[in-house]
Amino acid sequence: MHFTKWHGLGNDFILLEQKPGFVPEERLPDFARRLCDRNFGVGGDGLVLVFQEHGLLNMRIFNADGSEAEMCGNAIRCVARYAYERGLVSNLSFEIKTGAGIRVPEIILDGEKFAAVKVDMGKPILSGEAIPVNGYGGKKVIEQDILVDGRIFKFTAVSMGNPHCLLFVNDISEAPVKTLGPLLERHELFPKRTNVEFIEVKTPAEINLRVWERGVGETLACGTGTCAAVVGGVLTGRLDRMVQVNLPGGRLLVEWAGNNHVYMTGPAEEVFKGRLCESFLNK
Repeated sequence: MHFTKWHGLGNDFILLEQKPGFVPEERLPDFARRLCDRNFGVGGDGLVLVFQEHGLLNMRIFNADGSEAEMCGNAIRCVARYAYERGLVSNLSFEIKTGAGIRVPEIILDGEKFAAVKVDMGKPILSGEAIPVNGYGGKKVIEQDILVDGRIFKFTAVSMGNPHCLLFVNDISEAPVKTLGPLLERHELFPKRTNVEFIEVKTPAEINLRVWERGVGETLACGTGTCAAVVGGVLTGRLDRMVQVNLPGGRLLVEWAGNNHVYMTGPAEEVFKGRLCESFLNK
C-alpha cells in the first residue's frame, strides 16, 4: 500500500488514496495511531484517507490518537494539491466532502507553478449548542468565564466544523499551551472536546497563534484554528476581517468575508512517498 507524506506549515499528514474498508472500520482508529507514531510508524499529526465516492472527492481525517476529526484546514490544502497534481480533479476549484460538509479549495498558480491553496472554509458556527459548548443553548459564546485548575479565564468559542476555544494572551511565548491546553481540551463545557487557540494580537491585521489540537497536542499550525481565531478576534472587536496569522510553522492569510464565509490561503507541500509493509498492515 503506497502513501505520501505531506505538511501544511509543519502540520503533517500521511495521505492514503484508499476507500474506507481497506481495513475494517473498527480497526481504523488503531491503524491511525500506529501509522502516526513517530517511532514505530511513519509519523504524523494525522492520517488522511482520500477517495472518490458518487462522483465526489472525499477526505476523512484521523488524529494521531485515533479519534476522527470533522475537518482540518491544513489537511484539506494538502488533499487539494494532491488531487490536482494527481489528476483526480480537472478544475482549479472543486468540492471536497469532509465530516463538516462540503468545502471548496482553489489551486492558485504562479504561471504554471503551484503557489498556494485558497479554501472556502464555509460559515463559522457561533451557536453554543452547535459548537458545542454546554449550557449556552443558541447563544453566542463570547468572552465568557471558564474555571480551569482553580483559575478563571475569559474564552470565546467558535466552530469551523470542529470546536475551538479561543484565549487572547499578551505574550504568545509565555502562553501555557502545554499545561492549560489539555485541561481545556477535555473540560466539561466541551462535550466533544475542543481545540484550544492562544492568540496574541500584534495589530488589527496581524496575530501570533499557538494551538493545542484536540487528539494531537501542540502543533506547528492549524488551519481551522486560524480561521476560528480571526472570527473570534472580529467578534471581540480586536481584529479586522482580513488578517495575517503567524504560526510556529509559518503564515496563513484568513479573511472573514462579507458573505459570512471564511477564506484561508496557504501552502501545501509533499515531503516523500513510501510503501507500507504487509506486516504492518496485518498487525
